[in-house]
Parts: sequence; C-alpha cells; structure tokens
Amino acid sequence: MSQPILSIRKLRKSFGSAEIMRGVELDLLPSERHAVIGPNGAGKSTLFHLISGNLTPTSGDIIFDGQRIGGKSPEAVNRLGLARSFQITNIFPRLSVFENIRLAVMGQHRMQYVFWKLIDRDRRIREETDKLLELVRLKAKATTIAGEMAYSEQRSLEIAMTLASNPKVILLDEPMAGMSHEETLYTAALIQEVTKGRALMIVEHDMDVVFSLSDRVSVLVYGEVIATGTPAEIRGNAAVKEAYLGEELAQ
Repeated sequence: MSQPILSIRKLRKSFGSAEIMRGVELDLLPSERHAVIGPNGAGKSTLFHLISGNLTPTSGDIIFDGQRIGGKSPEAVNRLGLARSFQITNIFPRLSVFENIRLAVMGQHRMQYVFWKLIDRDRRIREETDKLLELVRLKAKATTIAGEMAYSEQRSLEIAMTLASNPKVILLDEPMAGMSHEETLYTAALIQEVTKGRALMIVEHDMDVVFSLSDRVSVLVYGEVIATGTPAEIRGNAAVKEAYLGEELAQ
C-alpha cells in the first residue's frame, strides 16, 4: 500500500466539556476516493473543519503530504494543495459562471484585486478559466448568472472553483444534498470524472453514491471511526449496521 497523502492520528476536538472528536484515526491514499459516513452529529463536518483549517485540534496530528497542518489557516492549507467545498453552496450568485471561476483562478495567482478590465487581457487567466468550464461541463453556461442556474449546476460551478487551485486532495461535504435523483446521478458522474488522479474525501448521506463512488469507506459515530473498509466490507459489517443504518446498509 502506498504512503497516505493525508494521515489523521489520535485527533481530538473539544468544545468546553463536550468532546466531539475522540481520537480519530484515518488515512487517505493518493488518488483514492474515500467516503466518510455516519449519523447526524457524528462529527463529520467538524472533521472537515479540522482538516481544512477552519478549526484547531485540541490534540492529535493531521499530516498532509508530509507536513503537519493542524492549526494552520485555511489559506495556508489550501496553498499546500488541499481544497474543500462546503455543505451550503459557496458561490457569487450575482456574477456569471465565467466570472465566478475566474475569481477562483485569480485567487490562486494572488490577483484578486486587479481591475477586471485589465484582467480581461490576461490570456493565462482566461485559458485556465475556460479549461475549468469545459471540465465541469458548464461552457454553454459561461455568461449565465450563477444564482439563476439549477442547484446541481451551482454545485458543478463550486466544484470548478474548488479545482482552480489544482489541489492534490479535495474535500466535498455533502455535494448531493437537496438534489433530485437525476441531479445526483449527474453530479456523481461529474465528481468521478474530475477527481481522476486526485485524492477525494467525501461526506455523503446517499448510500448509493457512497458505495458506487468510493474505493474505501470510513464510518464515524460519536467522534470515533468504528470501521474502515471497501464498500462491500462496510455493507456487511455487523457493527456498522447496528451503530448507523441498521439493516438498510444490507439492502
């Protein structure tokens, strides 16, 4: 087995007397798609906040690509090659699709405050933006106001903005939340396509998506990982059935 690109060891996070993370141990391998599942309140979003720098661990290690990142700022973590999308779509709804992606590309080149009339002349920025539009199948929507698009298209846009930093690791927090069945199928296929060659950690409640998309699955319950394995191993794990979804996992 190759060396993990992301390694979490004895990770703990407390808020006052409430311990949310209770010694989490987890590895993400290069180019692996790894799902984290668990009941509401299990600590999944807290785990993502800790990895991406939005929260500081109480104790334990988060090692990304050989560097300890626990306590680093989100900007510092992102510069090292880790990008995250959130449960709530995080776009600029009054800007066009092209402008949203261009802002993300500009941010990676430290050009957020350049006048837009000048940036229009920057061939590199335009080419990178166009490539991302093509990658997430939004080229035909380039001039559409982002807030006027369907929800699944807004999520595709957010994925493009996440990819603007050319990350080694992508964290996606419930990307299919609120989608119809057709939108879910479309977005799952898109995620599978755009994450080729990258490591993906995904929090998702749709078990069909989890089992079809993931190479491995970890089950988080009350701040502890109770099982990690292939989708087939997790589906047949008696402890997982009892602690999380009961017999639903066996269906």
